[in-house]
Amino acid sequence: MPLNSISPIDGRYRKYVEALAPYFSEQALMRYRLIVEGEYLIALSETRGIDMRKLSRKEQKLIRGLANLKEKDAERIVEIERTTDHDVKAVEYYMKDKFARTSLKDVSEWIHFALTSEDTNNIAYALILRDSLEKVMIPKVEEIAGSLNKLAKKHKNLAMLARTHGQPASPTTFGKEMKVFAARLERRVNRLRSMKIKAKLNGATGNYNAHVAAYPRINWIQFSKKFIKKLGLEANLITTQIEPHDNYVSIFDNLRRVNTILLGLDQDIWRYISDEWIVQRPKEGTVGSSTMPHKVNPIKFENSEGNLGMANALFEFFARKLPISRLQRDLSDSTVERNFGVAFSHSLIAYEYLLKGLSQITVNEKKIKEELENHPEVIAEAIQTILRREGAKMPYEELKALTRGRKVTMADFEKFIDGLNVPEKVKKELRKITPQNYTGLAAKLV
Repeated sequence: MPLNSISPIDGRYRKYVEALAPYFSEQALMRYRLIVEGEYLIALSETRGIDMRKLSRKEQKLIRGLANLKEKDAERIVEIERTTDHDVKAVEYYMKDKFARTSLKDVSEWIHFALTSEDTNNIAYALILRDSLEKVMIPKVEEIAGSLNKLAKKHKNLAMLARTHGQPASPTTFGKEMKVFAARLERRVNRLRSMKIKAKLNGATGNYNAHVAAYPRINWIQFSKKFIKKLGLEANLITTQIEPHDNYVSIFDNLRRVNTILLGLDQDIWRYISDEWIVQRPKEGTVGSSTMPHKVNPIKFENSEGNLGMANALFEFFARKLPISRLQRDLSDSTVERNFGVAFSHSLIAYEYLLKGLSQITVNEKKIKEELENHPEVIAEAIQTILRREGAKMPYEELKALTRGRKVTMADFEKFIDGLNVPEKVKKELRKITPQNYTGLAAKLV
């Protein structure tokens, strides 16, 4: 554990976020900028009407190989930036340095040709978001949904007291309640997978000014569409200097919804643990409380909840901040974009802790059954509904008088049923209803 990090992400929780380092570290941003600049250079060389010579396959391979950035290479870019005070220009100069000792020396001035830094940056961040979602975040959410689906199938027939407004309500099953969360997550994952991330390549104010000044006969709109599509993104043709980030906000809103779903799950499981419906399996050698030896606290779910809250606070800020930029652009979005990885990291930490918590719980079937049996009043709904079917007068009101605010037993219901003016077959039907079997289609829904 790094002990001198200011952020707990890079300190205490670093092991949980290693998978995000290839996307959100400073070196990762350099790598993605090199990918964009390199592919742009290759695209220029393949465009008829542009004076840049064609590149050989070997040269193209060399250019693409620059993105395989080692730490010493990244440090060289940092060193260049100390002079330029400009991160993207430092990447350009780094490429020129690399070209200087190769056959590519004569094409150095085509690097970053007619581009503004935001052309490079917005595409780099779009690729970072796409790749981190596809390779890290979405699979982890799917893993959580998979764990919940396993719980759902295993306990789909376990009748359980439901609570609405915190009060006893019509029974459900434990499995069905886990399935609710799994289904919600799956819908969000489908939405995230279907989203096309937008990017732009149109110069300093979004009008291709420099491009057209140099080569007025080139169809730069078509060039940018083709280039962006080849990278697996979708072109936004109408922009200022910046791609307006509306698409980013949609991504972050969907991640925030994922996190909000998981917040609800954390809190529900916390309550089930508190009620002893779920039992945690303590790991040998661990401590629950510094003073109370008996404690097995739900810290995995509490940690998850805290990190989800941190992530969502950032996602909400991103949504407020990013769509707004003064006139044709200001730089206040740049420092915000550098914090995308912070929000993703808090999310991933939460996912990891939640998964760890789920792997250490056991459903206490005995306790759940006992709790349900202690609340026979929940079958009042079934009885009054059947009596309505039979045309009985004011059955809701009669059941309300019997049960509301009172502690009733199954014997009370038996007595109530005996006194009903309905056919005997209906009474038999009513007597068969118990809290255990009054779960509707809950099991089938799983």
